[in-house]
Amino acid sequence: MQTHVDQAVSDGDRHAAAVSHGQGQASAYLAYHILRRNGAVVSFEPSKIAVALMKAFLAVHGTTGAASASVRETVDGLTEAVVRALVRSRPSGGTFHIEDVQDQVELGLMRGGHHEVARAYVLYRERRFQERARQVEQVTPVASAALTVIDGGQRVPLDLAHLQSLIVSACANLGADVKPEPILAETKRNLYDGVPIDEVYKASILAARTLIEKDPYYTYATARPLLHTIAK
Repeated sequence: MQTHVDQAVSDGDRHAAAVSHGQGQASAYLAYHILRRNGAVVSFEPSKIAVALMKAFLAVHGTTGAASASVRETVDGLTEAVVRALVRSRPSGGTFHIEDVQDQVELGLMRGGHHEVARAYVLYRERRFQERARQVEQVTPVASAALTVIDGGQRVPLDLAHLQSLIVSACANLGADVKPEPILAETKRNLYDGVPIDEVYKASILAARTLIEKDPYYTYATARPLLHTIAK
């Protein structure tokens, strides 16, 4: 989806200026904010949704689409639909996670029948997710490989890959400073051979909780394993 994107930037930015209907429209969204992946909270600006949509269309149809009035009208309509859906979910104001916004953009494209653009957008998001996942340092199991746990009354090998997957998922989309490695390392330090499986999950929760002072977003990394435990 990177094709044509660089050329699309200036076109998208110009289109954003047309979508933003002056200071009056901007003030209508002062009660709304966006939580970015790095943990930063920024103002909610519908014009940025328009930019993202325009780039998506240009990436599929080429930069010549920037001159098409129908494309601009389509982007305007989709932007309004996305904004309405987001605001409807929090009528009194609030903060949207960037993933929530992107989900609405994806839904808007699908509902509007722009399947080719939606497919490219989905593939682009997946590539970006995989790139971020690859940046997570792989923890090599050493002594833990022989560790056993009591699960359902039976002694079985600790599924370290599954435990690591749960911790990585718990840290997903919480910003670059919230990392799974220290949680996994601390969890492993508190395990012993024959530990009940419930204690394994509790160890990961406690390990994440010790890091909250370092970064408040570890609160979410603590809550997610707790929800997993409650679900089990």
